[in-house]
Order: sequence, then C-alpha cells, then structure tokens
Amino acid sequence: MTATARKADLQAMATSTTKTGTVVMMAQRPARRFDVQHIAILICRNVLPPLVVLIALLAVWQIACSNPGATLPPPSQVWIDSYDLIAYPFFDYGSQDIGLAWRVLISLQRVAIGFGLAAIVGVFLGAVVGQSVWAMRGLDPIFQILRTVPPLAWLPLSLAAFQNSNPSAIFVIFITSIWPVIINTAVGVRNIPDDYRNIARVLRLNPLEFFIRIMVPAAAPYIFTGLRIGVGLSWLAIVAAEMLTGGVGIGFFIWDAWNSSRLSDIIVALAYIGVTGFVLDKLVALLGNVITRGTAKN
Repeated sequence: MTATARKADLQAMATSTTKTGTVVMMAQRPARRFDVQHIAILICRNVLPPLVVLIALLAVWQIACSNPGATLPPPSQVWIDSYDLIAYPFFDYGSQDIGLAWRVLISLQRVAIGFGLAAIVGVFLGAVVGQSVWAMRGLDPIFQILRTVPPLAWLPLSLAAFQNSNPSAIFVIFITSIWPVIINTAVGVRNIPDDYRNIARVLRLNPLEFFIRIMVPAAAPYIFTGLRIGVGLSWLAIVAAEMLTGGVGIGFFIWDAWNSSRLSDIIVALAYIGVTGFVLDKLVALLGNVITRGTAKN
C-alpha cells in the first residue's frame, strides 16, 4: 500500500469516527439547597446541651431554695417578683425608673469608649514592646506590676483626678482592659517569622508601612485573643465601678436593689450581665475570625 492510499484510509476512518461518535455531556454540579436537616442538627448540637444543663440547674435551684428557711428566692419567686424587669426590658418611666435593657446600653456606652481607647493604645504599645528589645526590658516589668492592681483600686485616684463619675468609670475600664491587649500583641509581634521581616527589608518598607502591612496582619490572632480577654475585663470593671459611682447603669442598679433588699431584681440583673458579656465575647471572636480568616487563637 502506498503512502497516499494509507493516508486516504486514515482520513476515512477519522471521518467515520466523527460521524458516528456521540457527545457526552458533563454532569452539572447540583444546585446548593437549603439543608434543613443539617441546620437542625447544628442547632441541636449547639443549643440543646446548654439548654438541658440550664433546666437542670433551675430545677436544682428551685428544690434547694423552696424550703421556708431558704435565704435566696427560687426561680418561681424571681419570676413573680421581677416579672416587669423580665418581660419589659425597655420601659421608661423616668430618670431612674427605666428597664434593664436601657441600663445595659448605658453601661455599654462607657465600655465602648474605655475599651476602644484600650484597644488602640494597647496595640500600639504592644507593638513597641514586641518590636524593641530595649522597650521590652524597660516597660514590661512596669506593665506586669500595674496589671495586678485590682480595678476598683484605681477608682479613688480617677475620681480625684477627673472630679466626675463618668470619666472616672471610663478610666477604670481603660486601665483594666489594656494589659491583656499589650501583652498578647507583644507576644504576637515577637513571633512574627523572620521571612516577613526580610521581605520588609527587601521592599524597603518604612516603620509605618511595616506596622500596617506586616506587623498587624501577622500578629492579628494574638491581638484578638487579647481583645477578647480585655472586653471581658472591661465589662467586669464597669459593673464594679458603677456600684460606687452611681448613675443609671446596671452596676448601680444592683447596688440599689441590694440596699432595698430586692434579691429577685439582683438575680435578674446578673442574668442580663452574663448574657451581655457572652454576646460581647462572641462579637469580638467573630470579628477576629473574619479578619484573621479563622486563624485567631481560641
């Protein structure tokens, strides 16, 4: 067979294969559906266990405090005595006669200012301490001493300095919550890989560019760990400070209820405080997971 004949046979075979061949469609990815079963499983895993534990604790509390000689009211009595505070958290009948939700919001305003300042100053000082060996040697011992001072010990000095209860409470929040931010930020900066620093030298980044582009993103997981601890401490500090400085915050409400022997109101206020602190912690954790893409340390 000649080369020309062989080439003609190959072309004929290719033509016949093309004509008789079938086109196979690629399987399309199924559309993502709203998986109700999966969501229900997640809710059961996350909500059901604490709900069962809460019901068990309430049952034990009810049984233990139902005796005539009990010093604390049972949950049923708390519901009866403080029904208005539970069912109507946003009522407003005057300057001091307001719902617990309004009192919590007033306390949160002070926390937002004090903790916001602590976050800004704490990240900056932590970066300085973590970046400079001399700054760490000079400032770290002072930070370690000051952070052990109880929050309320700062209150008399702040009242003497500011001559006003509101800025004094904000200062107590600031001085209480700044230490974990400084320490965790410094640890994060010290743990920045040397490769990142070498890249900054190659790119000839100035100190400000290095801080924004390298230092803060690399230390972000540590920073948000400090912020989570700090926001919890700030919420503890504001409640304690308001008990002594007065006003309409949630802390002063607890102190006023104690002076009036309203134990049921105190228990309801403690529940508000606990739920608010839980929400604050989860919000900071969520923000940290979004910014650090899930690498924040828990």
